[in-house]
Amino acid sequence: MKWTVIGYWGGFPAPESATSAYLLEKDGFTLLVDAGSGALSRLQAYKALSDIDAVIISHYHQDHIADVGVLQYARLVQSFLEADVAVLPIYGHTDDQDGFKALTYQMTQGIAYDPTEALSVGPFTISFLKTIHPAPCYGMRISDGDKTIVYTADTAYQESWSEFTKGADLLVVDCNFYAHQDGTNAGHMTSAEGGQIARDADVGELILSHLPQYGNREQLVEEAAAYFNGPIQLAREGLVWGG
Repeated sequence: MKWTVIGYWGGFPAPESATSAYLLEKDGFTLLVDAGSGALSRLQAYKALSDIDAVIISHYHQDHIADVGVLQYARLVQSFLEADVAVLPIYGHTDDQDGFKALTYQMTQGIAYDPTEALSVGPFTISFLKTIHPAPCYGMRISDGDKTIVYTADTAYQESWSEFTKGADLLVVDCNFYAHQDGTNAGHMTSAEGGQIARDADVGELILSHLPQYGNREQLVEEAAAYFNGPIQLAREGLVWGG
């Protein structure tokens, strides 16, 4: 199972980068997890758009879905230029009906996931945890039967993260705030809270993502390391875990 960071900023992308988007691959199957602003431009350096087999969306804020429409246009153009282009499934929740309906457009088909049940997509099994965020949002625990990745998506701290994340090989955590700040009202976590979850869940590695555009971001790693003594990395484009 291979996880590649494509976009990692919160809110809006810095120049020549993207907001939340990740590629998950195994046995020739490619799943795009979220599709934030700038994602389609950046991911083509790593994977042909025609090689994307499915997409899953955590929630319908623009820094996670802005390039869904761009992807829909790309799939439509591909269907004119290539033979046997399949309709692309895009999995999303139905807590926001307008957001979910927008996942379907000609060569893409929105498919509802039930957050109370495990979802099978290609070689992956995905379970969900509802986050604390201004819009309905679901974090994901993704397993290929061997390794496990937890992606928090956007969330304020909640104690249930520790149990949901327990024993994961990799935790990709919302780190939109520094340790001295309070992200509760914004529905995001601090570096310290991400480190606490990683420690309490005894994860293998920690990636801090959904990063702020201000401050010294290396400080986020230092702050998380005050709680978690395992490997910690800042998300960056092209960062690969597994393989």
